[in-house]
Amino acid sequence: MSYYKHEHLADFGRIADASPELGKLFFQWYGAVFRDGALTEREKALIALGVAQAVQCPYCIEAWTDGCLERGVDEAQMTEVAHVAAAITGGAALVHGMQMRDIARRKSM
Repeated sequence: MSYYKHEHLADFGRIADASPELGKLFFQWYGAVFRDGALTEREKALIALGVAQAVQCPYCIEAWTDGCLERGVDEAQMTEVAHVAAAITGGAALVHGMQMRDIARRKSM
């Protein structure tokens, strides 16, 4: 049994049942964010997939993998997105090591 439930993704639209006005505003904004603008819907889907992988949201990974496929993105392109996400999150983890070094050096003096 998984902590994450697959049916939560399909039921996500009901998250705002207890606060319909805020839900309506969120989903209007969310829809507007992903429409063509300075970036295409396809480009935004690739970015969303990379962010989903970086924040490790299984629901978002599934939703944006589907979104990418619907927009003609192939597996090789999505795999490159995964590598970009890994490089950024790995780099962020390493650069936070600078904070650790500063703390360790200060306390070792």
